Amino acid sequence: MTSVSLGMPSAPPPVLAPRRKTRQIKVGSVGVGSDSPISVQSMTTTPTTDINATLQQIAELTASGCDIVRVACPSADDAEALPIIARKSQIPVIADIHFQPKYVFAAIEAGCAAVRVNPGNIRKFDDQVKEIAKAAKDHGTSIRIGVNAGSLEPGILKKHGKATPEALVESAVWEASLFEEHGFHDFKISVKHNDPVIMVAAYEMLAEKGDWPLHLGVTEAGPAFQGTIKSATAFGALLSRGIGDTIRVSLSAPPVEEIKVGNQILQSLNLRPRKLEIVSCPSCGRAQVDVYTLAEQVTAGLEGMEIPLRVAVMGCVVNGPGEAREADLGVASGNGKGQIFVKGEVIKTVPESQIVETLIEEAMRIAEEMGEADGEDAVKGSPVVSVS
Repeated sequence: MTSVSLGMPSAPPPVLAPRRKTRQIKVGSVGVGSDSPISVQSMTTTPTTDINATLQQIAELTASGCDIVRVACPSADDAEALPIIARKSQIPVIADIHFQPKYVFAAIEAGCAAVRVNPGNIRKFDDQVKEIAKAAKDHGTSIRIGVNAGSLEPGILKKHGKATPEALVESAVWEASLFEEHGFHDFKISVKHNDPVIMVAAYEMLAEKGDWPLHLGVTEAGPAFQGTIKSATAFGALLSRGIGDTIRVSLSAPPVEEIKVGNQILQSLNLRPRKLEIVSCPSCGRAQVDVYTLAEQVTAGLEGMEIPLRVAVMGCVVNGPGEAREADLGVASGNGKGQIFVKGEVIKTVPESQIVETLIEEAMRIAEEMGEADGEDAVKGSPVVSVS
């Protein structure tokens, strides 16, 4: 069989818009800003006081592709757990602080890579910015100014009547000015809202007012399906215009699911290298095979594979051959059989009953060849299914 080149092209893939130019900060070892790749974050759901459970969840998030993790710190016991968690975590840890300003200092002293502060619900926060900025600067700790629609400062909320984009941005810009007044610039900003339209408007407005790195998020996005749609819509609108430097998908679901969605959003926009992608037919009366079952079986068979490979599982003669030919590996099915394509070339025709095992065998062979060429293990994560 003729040897063919597989995987991603050597040239960078096209993006919809260049990144908005921002200042650069560090969250531990991870750069955040336009000079760095867009990072994906999540937050642990374990009690921070349960150090082993928290570290275990961080390990699971790391294996799923999480770059930065946030842990809650609502009590003194949580603050006491931070030094061990920050030291043993494989990825940078951000302490999430609300209400009690003393935990901001505790988190900085604990060695956390960054601290998230919510100006709207920390008592007398503005009066303590000077001390917070000095402590953070002395320890090399960055800050996220996390403005949230559900906890705006009373004065701003009274002025605007509700959490409008203008209200969110006013709060963020004011707090940013206080840090900058004290010579502290190592911060990023978020202005989160549960409505994607308001959220997008707020970030667009904020992006025009300064060169701060921006953390994107739709807060309280909802259950997995709804939250995924909201986040993909809002992030897509902003990232496609170059706005956004780190993202957190907020789902009422296990945090690993947030990472999967976040990574897939970035991959879909060519903002992160694409990995395994399965393209399959939608519901259609032209299909001559059970595409649903074929796609599910191929996905299950390739679970754990993480390579830049597009696999097309097609079920009719209209789009099937074209999609299969464009993919790295594909099948065009019909009349009880399937033509197997590798990088545009038909390598064999097999009965319908052998399509799944043949695709899996060919994918494994390709993965092995690519792994040998790169000196890496190609089986690491889980495949991503996108339905065309």
